[in-house]
Amino acid sequence: MLYSKIEGQGKPLLILHGFMGMSDNWKTLGTQYAQEGFQVHLLDLRNHGRSFHSDIFNYEVMCQDVVDYCRENNLENIDCIGHSMGGKVAMLLATQIPNLVHKLIVADIGPKFYPQHHQTILEGLNAVDFSLKPSRSEVEVIISQFIPDFGTRQFLLKSLYWVEPGQLAFRFNLPVFNIQIEQIGTALPDQAFFENPTLFIRGGNSNYILDSDIEGINHHFPKAIINTISNVGHWLHAEKPQDFFELTKNFLKL
Repeated sequence: MLYSKIEGQGKPLLILHGFMGMSDNWKTLGTQYAQEGFQVHLLDLRNHGRSFHSDIFNYEVMCQDVVDYCRENNLENIDCIGHSMGGKVAMLLATQIPNLVHKLIVADIGPKFYPQHHQTILEGLNAVDFSLKPSRSEVEVIISQFIPDFGTRQFLLKSLYWVEPGQLAFRFNLPVFNIQIEQIGTALPDQAFFENPTLFIRGGNSNYILDSDIEGINHHFPKAIINTISNVGHWLHAEKPQDFFELTKNFLKL
């Protein structure tokens, strides 16, 4: 069963984080949704955060994990927000089990195939030798040689934790990511459709959803609305959280 943090009472709202992320990335926004009358479920997807590790890692099994979570918690008629990889999971969930999902919000990812583009990040993470018991600052120095962007490093370092005094590790399952990285770019099946209200939000400085992708989005999601938050990149919900919150809240409350 997936690890989750649940906050609030009301209509269930599931939030699915991105690749190498975790539920903690959404903690502040989760509280805001809870204050608006939602029962917020912040999930750690398999091989991430505090959820279980598995050698099997693809969108089909991640989707089934969420279905099992909903059944275990007697959740029906849910709203769902997914960012990046979590957005792909949310799209698959909505198109495979449309009677489970009421409204869908997808943050800065489209249904198309994406070429593998995490190689440098993986090289940086694999360069860390935890057997040498590095400190947190030493881990950052190592990965900074591969990942110059401060925001990306801080995002990744959130998954560092103390296994025991003096011994750090990553919460995510790096060995499986090394082998299964191609799975992250997989496209939504061509005959996958969702007829309910859907909101896509893209970052104005991000290239994950291009104008040329809109036709493909409308193919799968005929009721899709596509909004752009200006002057933000892929981590739009972290860069302009209030703008993201207002857009999503207004859509969910319609």
